[in-house]
Amino acid sequence: MPEASPLRGGSIRDGWRLAAGMITVVPSRPPTKVDRQVAIAAMLLAPLVVIPLALAVGLAGWGGREVGISPLVLGFVAVGLLALGNRSFHIDGLADVADALTASYDRKRSLAVMVDPTSGPAAIAMLIVTLGIQAAAFASLFTLDRGPVVAAVLVCTSRAVLALTCSVGVPPADEPGLAADYAGIVTRPWAVLTWVVVTAVLVAVLAWAGAPWWHGLITAAVALGVVAVVLHRAVTRFGGVTGDVFGATIELTLAATLIAASAI
Repeated sequence: MPEASPLRGGSIRDGWRLAAGMITVVPSRPPTKVDRQVAIAAMLLAPLVVIPLALAVGLAGWGGREVGISPLVLGFVAVGLLALGNRSFHIDGLADVADALTASYDRKRSLAVMVDPTSGPAAIAMLIVTLGIQAAAFASLFTLDRGPVVAAVLVCTSRAVLALTCSVGVPPADEPGLAADYAGIVTRPWAVLTWVVVTAVLVAVLAWAGAPWWHGLITAAVALGVVAVVLHRAVTRFGGVTGDVFGATIELTLAATLIAASAI
């Protein structure tokens, strides 16, 4: 285990506030301080901080189903709620990364495109495909008795990838921004522990929803595969991760795990 735990005392309180302000629109007081331990705590607490958004998705799916609203409509509602709930922060990251990867093989040129506020055809296509998959997979889950709960859990677990994207050994790209402060701060024991907990939760929840026990293992493995591919691509093309890469990883992981889980 790490020599000094980031999940204690003031680090938890300030880490929660920092994470809430960064990845949700849930009102929260600003942290009293932001240091390395608080930043680590924020990344580790991210799956819990988004519980209000996850509950909103689950309740929309359950409530809409009970009154007879089309599952596909509810799927798009879920995607919209998540976009509103995080100021479209992660969606913006996904679009920027898509444009950067298709703009040039030159690292500096790719990073310049990533910070450009305009969106090109690659970004638009990536958003249509990824968000469309999310909406359709949410719709599939919402038709199941316990599907809305599974959907809510997947929203939370998709944010757990921040412990991996910010883990030791993952360098930041050579540019100022979010990643410069958060890349490489989560020690490997905490990253591993986070994913062990995520895997256990997925196994338990999907089994409770009627899937074989190994379905949760596959879903967790799919998430790890997505993270590995995105991080490898970011490091080889950009020299490291950026804040946009964090957001893109969350959105792609959510889409992939929704696909895996919807096969219940």
